[in-house]
Amino acid sequence: MRILIVEDEIHLAEALSQILKKQHYSVDAVHDGRSGLDYALSGIYDLLLLDIMMPEMDGISVLRALRKEGVSTPVIMLTAKGEITDMVTGLDQGADDYIAKPFSSEELLARIRAALRRKGEVIPDDTLKFGDVELNTASLRLAVGGKEIKLNLKECGLLELLILRKQAVTSKEQIIEKLWGFDSEAEHNNVEVYISFLRKKLTFLGSQVRISTIRGVGYVLEGAS
Repeated sequence: MRILIVEDEIHLAEALSQILKKQHYSVDAVHDGRSGLDYALSGIYDLLLLDIMMPEMDGISVLRALRKEGVSTPVIMLTAKGEITDMVTGLDQGADDYIAKPFSSEELLARIRAALRRKGEVIPDDTLKFGDVELNTASLRLAVGGKEIKLNLKECGLLELLILRKQAVTSKEQIIEKLWGFDSEAEHNNVEVYISFLRKKLTFLGSQVRISTIRGVGYVLEGAS
């Protein structure tokens, strides 16, 4: 899962990034509303943490612009304590939730999990299933039957993306944007390396699931009954 933090308080943004990375989320952070809008319009994020009071473009305006463009990414608004009007306005403009500063990391993580569940991209226990494969995105463990192996973060993110795509072909460009970010310098061979790692681990576990290459297009998971 990839999360975008749009927060002009740099120290807070950095603290939030560290909290989320420890939970194995991929995180990008920007510090003004205009940049937040540009990043969010890329469509690569699973959730946005969006501050209301920011330079260049406030959070409500960013949210309004995203919903106008048809971007349905879940948004949790970050508000100053007691700003009831801002909370109500954000929800009316399409925010999924809000959290008032200061807040605990436990509350934030719970609200993020709830927002992602409502979107329908995760299931209880952070486990995704495809064919004989079970992927736990919290522990980074890939299991087939009673045998399991631990993945690194990029491997887990890649397999998660392929599972969530539900047998749709995923291009190398989509993988780079999702795992490294749309302004990354990662190249196609980076994707090929991680595809190779995953194939070897699926073979090691004896899985019937395979990652097929669609020449000139991308990759697709096959082997689900």
